Amino acid sequence: MSGNASRIEETVGRIRRLPDGLVNRIAAGEVVERPASAAKELIENALDAGATRVDVVMRDGGRTAIAVTDNGMGMSREELEVAVERHATSKLKGEDLTHITSLGFRGEALPSIGAVSRMTITTRAASAGPEESAWSLSVEGGRVTPPEPAALGQGTRIEVRDLFYATPARLKFLKAPRTEYSHAVDVIERLAMAHPNVAFTLGDGNRTTIRLNEAEGDLFQARLVRLGAVMGRDFEDNALPIEAEREGIRLSGYAGLPTINKRTTSHQFLFVNGRPVRDKLLYGAVRGAYMDFISHDRHPLLALFLDVPPEMVDVNVHPAKTEVRFREPGPVRGLIVGALKHALVAAGHRASTTVANATLGALGRSVENQMPQTSYAWQPQNRSGYGSTVSRGMAEAGMAYQAPIGQPSADHGAGGMWQDEAPQARSEAPTPESAALEAHPLGAARAQLHENYIVAQTSEGMVIVDQHAAHERLVYERMKKALEADGIKRQMLLIPEVVDLDEASVERLAARTEEFAELGLVLEPFGGGAVVVREVPALMGEADVAGLVRDLAEELTEFGEAMALKDKLAHICGTIACHGSVRSGRRLTVEEMNALLREMEVTPHSGQCNHGRPTYVALGLNDIEKLFGRR
Repeated sequence: MSGNASRIEETVGRIRRLPDGLVNRIAAGEVVERPASAAKELIENALDAGATRVDVVMRDGGRTAIAVTDNGMGMSREELEVAVERHATSKLKGEDLTHITSLGFRGEALPSIGAVSRMTITTRAASAGPEESAWSLSVEGGRVTPPEPAALGQGTRIEVRDLFYATPARLKFLKAPRTEYSHAVDVIERLAMAHPNVAFTLGDGNRTTIRLNEAEGDLFQARLVRLGAVMGRDFEDNALPIEAEREGIRLSGYAGLPTINKRTTSHQFLFVNGRPVRDKLLYGAVRGAYMDFISHDRHPLLALFLDVPPEMVDVNVHPAKTEVRFREPGPVRGLIVGALKHALVAAGHRASTTVANATLGALGRSVENQMPQTSYAWQPQNRSGYGSTVSRGMAEAGMAYQAPIGQPSADHGAGGMWQDEAPQARSEAPTPESAALEAHPLGAARAQLHENYIVAQTSEGMVIVDQHAAHERLVYERMKKALEADGIKRQMLLIPEVVDLDEASVERLAARTEEFAELGLVLEPFGGGAVVVREVPALMGEADVAGLVRDLAEELTEFGEAMALKDKLAHICGTIACHGSVRSGRRLTVEEMNALLREMEVTPHSGQCNHGRPTYVALGLNDIEKLFGRR
């Protein structure tokens, strides 16, 4: 035993107090993970100081130099000397950690950064008289140099050079300068979204990457402008306002339409009391709210701001303060889900403008790729019809005109430029009734292309509708209403459908027969490797029952057995709706097409199918004329 104790003592040593410099370097390892972490701490200090402008410069990804300048309240000489000591802060009132209203509160940032770098702080207090100078203090590897007079306007400038020079091991873990710089961009953009009334810049000494002016207007308007500047104009144009309150918790912000989405959650932001946080609660709530409207592998764009009473949230759970804990997460999640669903319902059949923009872009590229090398003059006087100049251009391009059904083609000589064959489309002649329908948002049906796309004319342009995707959404919404009311009506099959499956799939389906019956699908095991379907939802009509059952079996495999089928109701109903909707390749009469358009206009969420794809594309007349050089 004595030999073993001796070996342990040699390895571990006796308990002793660590020197302050080493303590600061250990703390810096938690607080300052990388250059972006140091910049974040310094910017948060500037915001807590009431700054309305923050300028950041990062050289070599922040490894060589970081400079943060603000116009906040600044510090006096006495405050400056105390600020670089551990756990010195002006942001806590007394010893209460339950009412934190500032971004920083631990008093660790400055001493931690100073312990692993060469840091200079220059500051001038707002209360300083005209004859009083600014003060500058240096910290190198934890060693503090007394303050000296300096020149600076109101505010604070902090320069950090040779980050991690005192802890060389940490330098080895830093990524390439461009990568480290990109982390800083993300940090500053998040803080900028939370504080639209503050101007931000970020540069590397040679060029400015971020330049965000102070947003004007009330807070709600300023937020949208700032979000558009950071997340893109597409988001600003297709964002739904979010505003709700429950049990003292207020939620505001903006969420994108389902048809504007991304492959990752990189454009989903949550702010709690002005603090950017990453929280699994947000991602789960967003997935639940958008479950009916977007594919499981796509993610919507949004920025949500929670104002929570300080005593209901704990921000002291992570060294970098990027995580929080809610005292009661249930109401918070319910508030987020409810507010998002309400906004999506209010959007009606609206689809994002990105759909039309992408269509116009694709058409423009297609026209450019197919244009002939031979040029011809465009004569404005021929815009009212096809003049000889246009005809010659079309002939040179090898373009053939296809006359509408029932209308004879013009005879333009033996050259055979015009073709008499009808195109692969069905057109409908305008009637007084259809002309009146053009005032509706989705207009009056004019044609069906490739037995799948409805072309409608509106008073402001045209609309192209994917009939299968649109009807899929309509059927799905009917199923949800029926399920909430009296249950989904079932239709008995005259001849039960037997579907062959592997035994594992049969077992999964058999374990959920009661829940399937609530959705109108009655099935039971049939031997070792099959199920028999006896009833289907009446809404399905004539559908591919075997295909439906196989798809449901695959989805159950994906869901796993941990959750009840009702928790996956949206996916199951969506699958049934997909199989029960108007299929591609079915010819529709003009009455059927117009009926579909009218139902879409009054059905929530009809702008996208159950997988998040757009159900229609709306093109304005001005945009169409631009494609043809008329504007």
